[in-house]
Amino acid sequence: MAINKIGVLGAGTMGAGIAQVCVEAGYTVVLVDIAEDFVTRGVNGILKNWDKAVSKGKKTAEEAEKYRSLISTSTDNNTFKEVDIVIEAIIENINVKQKVMKELDGICGPDTILATNTSALSITEIAAATSRPGKIIGMHFFNPVPAMKLVEVIPGAETAQATIDEVVDLSNKISKEPVPIKESPGFIVNRILIPYINEAAILYQEGIASAEEIDKAMKLGANMPMGPLALADLIGLDVCLMIMEYFCNEFNDSKYRPSLAFKQKVRAGHLGRKSGKGFFDYNN
Repeated sequence: MAINKIGVLGAGTMGAGIAQVCVEAGYTVVLVDIAEDFVTRGVNGILKNWDKAVSKGKKTAEEAEKYRSLISTSTDNNTFKEVDIVIEAIIENINVKQKVMKELDGICGPDTILATNTSALSITEIAAATSRPGKIIGMHFFNPVPAMKLVEVIPGAETAQATIDEVVDLSNKISKEPVPIKESPGFIVNRILIPYINEAAILYQEGIASAEEIDKAMKLGANMPMGPLALADLIGLDVCLMIMEYFCNEFNDSKYRPSLAFKQKVRAGHLGRKSGKGFFDYNN
């Protein structure tokens, strides 16, 4: 099946980024969210990125105009009736994702692939809510989507090989580097990254060093481009905590137990950059 028209569900940072790179690769894209405000904010961010690229000479005005003609928006999931693939980029909650995938299963044509941008959850469990498990797959992008090259491609227990091949091909065509992997909590990157971030938070919790000192040590000593606690703030402390708790439950291993520092900050509403405060303060 040739993929020509792409649906993206969720116009937040990830969904908007996915829509942007698909349009820039020449695909027709419909971007959908539950409220007009969300859709408007998402598409305005995309347009701003294209305007900035034109002003810097990275893209021409003609290219930007062509991109604008390829993207449309809606608040109605029924808009996905005519797409070849839907890439879901909504809240990281298994129950919500199952509910949405079940709805899309009833809307989309039988050949439509339903991909989820989940960062850790079970593709098999998400697929179980649908009548098309062979067409369900994980397509995990990284933030910021236009800049990050990796897409983790994760089949569930019943994902068809043809679905895997089509998503790998799509990833290549939107100038990403697909890495097909077996299903496992957190896949590759987050399986390694989240315990690393959690260990930094434990050091912070124990008073071994300040957030600034911990991040400085990892940047200078391990040549990391960003310290682990600043990275946690970028990802969102609530998202990191959710993944830690998911690992802890799935593996039943105490090494994945979230630090108290994460729990306290999330309880206080200090979620990182998106709330203005996390391990660092972004309000100044």
